[in-house]
Amino acid sequence: MDRETDLRFPTLLERLRESGLTTASVLSKEYLYGIFGTRASYRWEPYPLLPVTGHAPDAATMDALLAIVSGPDPDFAFTNLGDVDRMGHSDLTGTTLQAARTAALAATDLQVGRLVDHLVDTGKWESSVLVVLADHSMDWSLPTNVISVDLILQARPDLRSSLTIAQNGGADLLYWTGPADQKASGLQAARSLVQAHPGVLSVHAPAELRLGPEAGDLVAFCRAGWRFSDPYIVSNPIPGNHGHPATEPIPFFISGGSPKVARGRTSSDPARTVDVAPTVGGLYGLKAPSGGYDGTARMTGFTA
Repeated sequence: MDRETDLRFPTLLERLRESGLTTASVLSKEYLYGIFGTRASYRWEPYPLLPVTGHAPDAATMDALLAIVSGPDPDFAFTNLGDVDRMGHSDLTGTTLQAARTAALAATDLQVGRLVDHLVDTGKWESSVLVVLADHSMDWSLPTNVISVDLILQARPDLRSSLTIAQNGGADLLYWTGPADQKASGLQAARSLVQAHPGVLSVHAPAELRLGPEAGDLVAFCRAGWRFSDPYIVSNPIPGNHGHPATEPIPFFISGGSPKVARGRTSSDPARTVDVAPTVGGLYGLKAPSGGYDGTARMTGFTA
């Protein structure tokens, strides 16, 4: 996923532009730059890109954001700081010391502090709303807690030859490529085999999760403390993974000097990534797009 056409739902970047406001995207990851394309009024191409990770360091990303805030000063800016994610994936101490991601969090906190200081120093803080969140959390697993759906299906060569597996760490997507008249029975058999593994939390038809055809014919989630690795046990050596229910909870902080920000309020309601668009859209007075939102507008952080 790195093409602008991969993103089909109308984003806040283009909806706010259509209402006459200016927007900006400052995204550290190369594939995000591709997905969001030209939707924003202003956009930054991530640079320098680190090898392997394909993202720009947080310091460079924040430099770009501060330049845009100082220059065109858009009404809405969306930025992604990728260091925490990249360090979280590779943190070999994730189940114990949590050393790498703790260091990354501290470094990213400094970058967010740079933004706050800049807004204060330039007199923009009093008219700003700052939302700080994550697009997912992370779950860590030991090398012993690995699930290979390919290995599971080898007990049924007829099934294995009729399924293609897309591995995503916390989830596996299974696509039926065999004879059409065997699809229903084949998927049922595969579902039963995969579900029986002790590390598998659940297996779903994509429609149960409101997913489209790109998600394949079956979606398998692992339990917390496990990960998928396909086609081989050693195919996914990454200790930190996401995509399964254990990684749904996210932090969701609302701050800023704007009088619209409610002071000292907290909520125990679980925040999800699908809540971001209705919350920020509600702040700007945008109505829900056609078909509505899947998420909830978390307006308790605002005064009105």
